[in-house]
Amino acid sequence: MDQTPQDWKEYRRFRALALHERGRSGAEIAEVLGVTTAAVSQWLVAARERGPEALRSKKAPGATPKLTAEQFDMLPKLLERSPAAYGFTGEAWTCPRVVELVRREFGVTYHPAHMSRILKRLGFTPQKPVRRASQRDEPAIEAWREQRWPELKGWRRGRGAP
Repeated sequence: MDQTPQDWKEYRRFRALALHERGRSGAEIAEVLGVTTAAVSQWLVAARERGPEALRSKKAPGATPKLTAEQFDMLPKLLERSPAAYGFTGEAWTCPRVVELVRREFGVTYHPAHMSRILKRLGFTPQKPVRRASQRDEPAIEAWREQRWPELKGWRRGRGAP
């Protein structure tokens, strides 16, 4: 078995086991490693009952998912339909819209930032709506850029401004 430690805590547990195998007492091991004798005892019991692998660091399991596996599998099917089919205006599935859809369909709430991670896991890419005024007058904007803006830039230079 490879006993290469993954972190310092794991190294300490393996070191305790090695010292024990060399005949050191639990109290001596605790003093050398700067831990309690109870900790050393727990490590040695775990190694004796389940083998040295019991001394490995374990990743924290994390929170229980809010969506069940079935609901998670249903989400892409729901997103195949247009947002308009669910009463949204426009054709982009944004994170806040998906959060609202999940709340309506499953009664589960998520933060939009977390929903982006869920969507990424499902293979979806982020979509953001174009934020422009619907009453934008493109010809007037272009005329301003071509006529008025150069005048303003020239006015600043003429008065000694940088």
